[in-house]
Amino acid sequence: MHSRRPHRRSRSRAGAVLLAAAALVVSACTTTGHQTSSASPAARAAQAGTAALTALPRATPSALRPYYAQKPKWRACGAPGFECATVRAPLDYAAPGEGDVRLAVARKKATGPGRRLGSLLVNPGGPGGSAIGYLQAYAGVGYPAEVRARYDMVAVDPRGVARSEPVECLDGPEMDTYTQSDVTPDDQREVDGLVTAYRKFGEGCGAHAPELLRHVSTVETARDMDIVRQVLGDERLTYVGASYGTFLGATYAGLFPDRVGRLVLDGAMDPSLPARRLNLDQTAGFETAFRAFAKDCVRQAGCPLGGAGTSPQRAGKNLKAFFDRLDARPVPTGDADGRRLGESLATTGVIAAMYDESAWPQLREALTAAMRQNDGAGLLALSDSYYEREANGDYSNLMFANAAVNCLDLPPSFEGPDDVRKALPAFEKASPAFGEGLAWAALNCAYWPVAPTGEPHRIEAKGARPIVVVGTTRDPATPYRWAQALAAQLSSGRLLTYDGDGHTAYGRGSDCVDRAINAYLLRGTPPQDGKRCS
Repeated sequence: MHSRRPHRRSRSRAGAVLLAAAALVVSACTTTGHQTSSASPAARAAQAGTAALTALPRATPSALRPYYAQKPKWRACGAPGFECATVRAPLDYAAPGEGDVRLAVARKKATGPGRRLGSLLVNPGGPGGSAIGYLQAYAGVGYPAEVRARYDMVAVDPRGVARSEPVECLDGPEMDTYTQSDVTPDDQREVDGLVTAYRKFGEGCGAHAPELLRHVSTVETARDMDIVRQVLGDERLTYVGASYGTFLGATYAGLFPDRVGRLVLDGAMDPSLPARRLNLDQTAGFETAFRAFAKDCVRQAGCPLGGAGTSPQRAGKNLKAFFDRLDARPVPTGDADGRRLGESLATTGVIAAMYDESAWPQLREALTAAMRQNDGAGLLALSDSYYEREANGDYSNLMFANAAVNCLDLPPSFEGPDDVRKALPAFEKASPAFGEGLAWAALNCAYWPVAPTGEPHRIEAKGARPIVVVGTTRDPATPYRWAQALAAQLSSGRLLTYDGDGHTAYGRGSDCVDRAINAYLLRGTPPQDGKRCS
């Protein structure tokens, strides 16, 4: 599983719009005075034993100067008002000059009025989400008008993603098979089948991009962003990153603390955690989000998970029983390619709707159709939107890039099936409905063709200007304690809390959150550490 922001866009994260935009409401906010944004004592103890990311030297190495001196050639692209260019970066920063990677960059220039404040880079997460797709379909037209008036809105597709030399692994039919892999194996034959699917996926990625696959780490992408910053003519980086984009932004701050401008890290990740802990925490996050959905569902007439008064725990058991039935007997979907709704696709469909509470009515209807009418079309549509599968059967490279980055950034969660079996009780405790499937899904990096280059680490970014870290209390994909932990690690972190549902907070309906972030971006005034919005 991966973390990503649900976008309001027409293509990219590349298929049809995943979830409708949340309705704008006036939300209350409170400032509780200065509060420490530290994580729990156990989390602080874990972080204390983890090395901190080391800043790079301030002087640009001579071998990299030609990259920093590039003059991009802008051309019209996409919707009116957008320009695109290509910027080169070294494939391997340890050996610049031995090959380049071409980065796609897009911008929409500041519209005015008011003094231009520079460039504002955006990244929607993933890893693997197209920043350019997000810019052109949402950020460049949907960010607050006062922000777009003062900033050139800019996006860079990270190396290996979308328009920037995308990693490719499987074709459409192969991906259809892969997404239907049984991730709750009942016997050794099914375990072997799952391992075979992971091996085939990794081998496909290795065959299509053998060199690039070794150089798509978050550290390398952060270094690419610094080249883009200089090419754009900005002394400091101003940036809004969501979900995985927070890890990318924090990594930039750790490498280049003196070049940090105004950074917003929304739906934060904790870089100090190993992969298994990240997977386990995210599993618990989806359970938290599901219980919030279940409480809402049972209050609605005809909820397929139970009637009024049904507990979230009981609703979860009903959902798991439904998944078990699908594991044994998938239901029709009317899909032109003959796909039926099995447990894996149904689970993905439910999880897709956890990212934004505005999708809850759609999920309730899809579950009703599948559970009571034997019609899996609604859940299949949600699953397809999550995987960015087009109606013609093509997939974006989202899932390929997602695995390529994740499997390079950290050692794998599990070394083999036996490790998963030992961890199943913890995952099933974290989420009775999703735990088993998410545990087995975390086995994929064990069969990746490239060895990981990263390790868990703290990010302190000593000397950086104030960095705003945003956490949502019932975020399914990036649990709130991750935001607490990152804000505590950053020497200049300011924690902004949104007490609510869904993934990320900026631009999702909280006037309190939006005002705080807009004030920071426009006037450089960060919110008080510990500020809470609801």
